[in-house]
Amino acid sequence: MFTAFAVRRQDVAAARVGFTTPRALGKAVIRNRVRRRLREVVRLRQQDLTRGWDVVFNPRRVLLDAPLAGIEAEAAKFLAFLQKQVS
Repeated sequence: MFTAFAVRRQDVAAARVGFTTPRALGKAVIRNRVRRRLREVVRLRQQDLTRGWDVVFNPRRVLLDAPLAGIEAEAAKFLAFLQKQVS
């Protein structure tokens, strides 16, 4: 549904999240919808986001028709992976 990139930063106290939405996804209305959906998922899972990470989400076309629960499950899996990297 998306590709996510993460970089561990020692000089940043809080986690930072960014989103890329390439033109290949569609027109601006579609790209904005995708960005809003990803932003909502990150907001719901913000407590799982470990401090000190810079994360960038790069959505795929599949995300356009995916249910919000599916997107949230993928994000939760990725954020759990990040937590394991810190330990």
